[in-house]
Amino acid sequence: MTEGSAGTGGAPVPAAVMAVSAWILVVLSVVAFVRADPGIDSNQLFFLVDVVGAAVYGTVAGVVLARRVHPVPIIMGLTAIGVGVAALSYSYSQLALVRPGLPWVDVLSPLQNTAWIPGTLSLFLIVPWLIRDHPLGVGAKLGVLAGIAATAWYFWSRTFTDIPAVWVIAPVLVVGSAAAADCGWRWRHGPPDERVGLGWMFLGTALMTAAYVPLALPASLPGLWVLNPLAHLAVQAFYPVAILVCILRQRMWGLNLAVSRATVAGTLTVLLLVLYVVVATAVTALLPEGDSVGAQVVAAGVVAVAVQPVRLWLQRRVHRLVYGEGADPARAVRTLGRQFGSAETPEQLLEGLAAGVGVALRLESVSVRRANGVAAVWGSATGHAESVELAHRGAVLGTMVVTAPPGESLGARTRRSLTELSAVVTAGLVVLQSAENLQEARRRLASVRLEERQMIRRELHDGLGPSLAGIRLGLQGARNLLGSDPAAAAELIDALQEQLDHQVEGVRQLSRSMFPPVLDELGLVPALHELAANQSRSGFQLRVQAEPPPRLGAEISAAAYGIVVEAVTNARRHSGADGCRVDATFAREMLTVVIHDDGCGFDPAGGGGVGTRSMRERAHELGGTLHIESARPTGTVVTARLPLTAS
Repeated sequence: MTEGSAGTGGAPVPAAVMAVSAWILVVLSVVAFVRADPGIDSNQLFFLVDVVGAAVYGTVAGVVLARRVHPVPIIMGLTAIGVGVAALSYSYSQLALVRPGLPWVDVLSPLQNTAWIPGTLSLFLIVPWLIRDHPLGVGAKLGVLAGIAATAWYFWSRTFTDIPAVWVIAPVLVVGSAAAADCGWRWRHGPPDERVGLGWMFLGTALMTAAYVPLALPASLPGLWVLNPLAHLAVQAFYPVAILVCILRQRMWGLNLAVSRATVAGTLTVLLLVLYVVVATAVTALLPEGDSVGAQVVAAGVVAVAVQPVRLWLQRRVHRLVYGEGADPARAVRTLGRQFGSAETPEQLLEGLAAGVGVALRLESVSVRRANGVAAVWGSATGHAESVELAHRGAVLGTMVVTAPPGESLGARTRRSLTELSAVVTAGLVVLQSAENLQEARRRLASVRLEERQMIRRELHDGLGPSLAGIRLGLQGARNLLGSDPAAAAELIDALQEQLDHQVEGVRQLSRSMFPPVLDELGLVPALHELAANQSRSGFQLRVQAEPPPRLGAEISAAAYGIVVEAVTNARRHSGADGCRVDATFAREMLTVVIHDDGCGFDPAGGGGVGTRSMRERAHELGGTLHIESARPTGTVVTARLPLTAS
């Protein structure tokens, strides 16, 4: 059975009846015990175990059943009533010894040894198999059947037979160990959402099982009479809370503070009681015989000194159980930080961070959103959503939207932790956005490089190729004229030579425009002046004004030169101007190149060709920018800014 199959609606009336019944049994048991005033022996400790169990399990069962119908709170309620009946049976029997003639003594007295068995054993033999968020598998079903069988065996053999204790308790220990091992495995390897509270359930089940080991030991062992009930008391200090957290998962309905304080108080009481007994016993053995008062004084002093350190130690750990990693934001940040090393992709990283925030702060859902949609989601939102902005370097990258568990609202602690953890989620969002930008840049770069190759192919195929073919035909004609008209052949050869020189110059021009040798040898400014000289020879006036540059890397020099060549080529082909101006300045670790012509201007609606896209990509590759705009009154201005740190 799963939590979901059991439904999320509670049963308040049965829950109240169950809790009130358990507490009525507790009150009647304590009143009868006080009126009887029995002497101190091992039975009083077991009576204390039963009273505490009835109060704690009855309360927890009522809380859970009022909010969620599930087999586990029903078992816990029956357990509370069973141990309450056992406690009432013992105290009523003791009262009958001092007040003879009480009715129903013969009916109630045997129940002190039997009424507690079914529910108490079910807590650690059956309940751990039922706490899961998915249907029971074959192993879990076999575990439930084994728990039922072990409980029935213990009840029958203890009540109706004289079988040795080791054989009575052996099945209980085996099934309990298996249930603890199953909890431990699911805590480490199960679904992340199902792991909440399973660590405590594993520890509680293991200790509940271990608490029955003394029943298999010889009764003559010293101190055995106090070890067994104290072990049960120690487990009951936190085992019900583990069940509460596991069943309700993150839906604590405002019970966090009560659970935290109750767990700290209960565990502190048990630990101090154990410390008092141990110290008093040890000191009594050392002091002269009969000096029990001195032993009690020493034990009380040790307990008084230990109260505050033990309380602080317990409070930190219980807060982590109830509030999760959010009780310690620094620890939660370190936990989220480990996602950066374990995630294989940026998407998995962001999903892991969202899940980490949800688990750490005990939230119902967490979603990371940005302008183009939802980047990561954890949980399912049903309640009121609250958001936290994710900002980086003054820019809002997105928001983290969270919802509290049903019936709860986000408190000041959770809001403060959300603000602190949002920085880690923002870092994950930056990583995702950077990865997407890099992927898009690579795609655009590949597209531009392909278009550049296609342009070079067209230049060679449509320009140089036909020209060389024409020269070949001309040479064939000159050969035919050599015999009949040598003068005409010579004139034709001169024309072909002039055409060939023109094509050679075109190839050189294409080579220089891509990456001229002077750029590699002398730097950017000499390369720009050479470009101006080459353009002037062809009738296009290029004026260069450049400051002496600092040391530039090859990447920046090549990018700046390529942008200038593309801008000058566009101006020569499309602007209608007879020249343009190039200004290169260096300031604040930035190279700024401005190409300005006096032509017809730039039409933004017309888009751009290969040259325009190539200029933009060259700038963006180095983290720079490129702007193209119309000048006033006429012309076009191309402005490229390239950071020098890119080199």
